Amino acid sequence: MEARIVEIRKGVLKKNDLLAAELRQRFQQARVFVVNLVSSPGTGKTTFLERTLRDLRGQSLRVAALVGDLETDNDARRLAASGAPARQINTHGYCHLEAEMVSTHLEGWNLSEFDYLFIENVGNLVCPANYDLGEHQRVAFLSVTEGEDKPLKYPKMFNSADLAVITKWDLAEACEFQLDEAVKNLHAVRPDLAVLKVSAKRGFGMEEWMRWLAAAREKMQKPETVVP
Repeated sequence: MEARIVEIRKGVLKKNDLLAAELRQRFQQARVFVVNLVSSPGTGKTTFLERTLRDLRGQSLRVAALVGDLETDNDARRLAASGAPARQINTHGYCHLEAEMVSTHLEGWNLSEFDYLFIENVGNLVCPANYDLGEHQRVAFLSVTEGEDKPLKYPKMFNSADLAVITKWDLAEACEFQLDEAVKNLHAVRPDLAVLKVSAKRGFGMEEWMRWLAAAREKMQKPETVVP
């Protein structure tokens, strides 16, 4: 029975990977930079994304967002208040987004009309690590209220990330958050992982985040070097 379960899981992941590869090709052709935001519940990533959408729109950049939750459209309505197109993906019990869900909810959007597309994944540090959504970059969040050892408890998620963002930095002193310890744990999981500190409510660290986004998008848009 166990072997059968393993085979089913492999089949599901293989199907997802194929769909994710198709999505990535669509994104590349449309020249839209796609970021998958992952975290446990309560890290403040919706507040962070809301601020990000507003800041990018303030730079006359075209942005959109997909947001995943088990139920409700609360977060999509919050993000839409920024003026950016936003759609809710309700998973109805699933603890992660899958490439097929993303593809379905892109229907009717002209991707070439966007510079950035953000996918806010379901709050979970386990299942989303296994599912490629066709994104260019994956950003993992760790809030100062969660403790410094989160990366050691959920290594696969942080190992699969391209950037770690430490959120709610305005509460770091009150929480007695040890930055050096957190960074050490992040680098124990992935030695070259870049780390940013932010407070979306206060605006701290958001300029550095904007620079990271711009550099990552520019790199995506450069044609690949062909080696003879």
